[in-house]
Amino acid sequence: MFKSENEFVRWLQKLGQSRGEGLRLGIGDDAALVEVRRGHELILTTDLSIEGVHFLGDFHPPRAVGHRALARSLSDVAAMGGTPRYALISLAISQRTKHAWLKEFYAGVFSLAQRYGVAVVGGDTAVVPGNTTIDVLLVGEIERGKAIRRAGARAGDQLFVSGRLGISALGLRCLRARARPAHLGKIGRLAAQPVEDNVDPIQVHFFPEPRCALGRFLVQKKLATALIDLSDGLSKDLARLCEASRVGARVWAERIPGPPASYDLRSADALNLALHGGEDYELLFTVPAQKAPQVPRRHRGVPLYPIGEISPGRDLLLASPDGHDKPLKPAGYDHFAKAFSSSKKLR
Repeated sequence: MFKSENEFVRWLQKLGQSRGEGLRLGIGDDAALVEVRRGHELILTTDLSIEGVHFLGDFHPPRAVGHRALARSLSDVAAMGGTPRYALISLAISQRTKHAWLKEFYAGVFSLAQRYGVAVVGGDTAVVPGNTTIDVLLVGEIERGKAIRRAGARAGDQLFVSGRLGISALGLRCLRARARPAHLGKIGRLAAQPVEDNVDPIQVHFFPEPRCALGRFLVQKKLATALIDLSDGLSKDLARLCEASRVGARVWAERIPGPPASYDLRSADALNLALHGGEDYELLFTVPAQKAPQVPRRHRGVPLYPIGEISPGRDLLLASPDGHDKPLKPAGYDHFAKAFSSSKKLR
């Protein structure tokens, strides 16, 4: 373990030696200094990752913990159509933590940060007797007035989602059962490729891939009227988008891209995972009907699926293949609801 906090900071300085665009002063001083580009706005987001809530020491390798902690905030910037720039990583480190765990944790953070052009510019540390807690503050930027919000959807807009849904939740299920589908191989260390039919769900759960490039594409092409990332499940995040836009939605069950048939799941189970599983970090967005043909089938290898349409009422409906509609009730993860429940669910 590091002999002092100064030694730990010097080690972090070496890891974060690369300078991000606009960075004037990084790790090692009282605060970082960055330059705000003219004509741009800042996107500020923060996410907690708490041991026992967002990750478990028995299940999640430290490299995956670091990757997931930063990926959550990257996905928030993607959901505004912005470009991530700088990160502050604060750690309340458990006394149980080993030196090797810290090194692997930061390997996960810096590996993902480098791929997305993010400079880790500081943070804070403390050693605590309880569980480890991670706080990631991410700064992104976007041209002034270009950010896509949740509140722009209008009746008649078409509803799209990127990637397959429910695979991360399936990965968590496999972890809990200490099993995996028989046709899947060993877990890799990074998940940089788009989701395909034979991908390991545990790998997807460990190393989610934020859709920053897609968010920027939607801004550049002026396609999306509303945008949100899928962190707590399609049903819950769709409800948030519709509430912000004061609209309803009708989703076609047979078009929702859940886990592929190669996983040998019952259709109802696959649909449930896709609707309510969470931690997909894909993007859900709305497009005016006249612009819908401009949405490509894939963007940088990631499939884009039309799954429904925005309606003028406030109801959320799930349309079955037989033509019958039923209410779509939000059933994704809710920290406040779970706080008053006896059940415990990893998030």
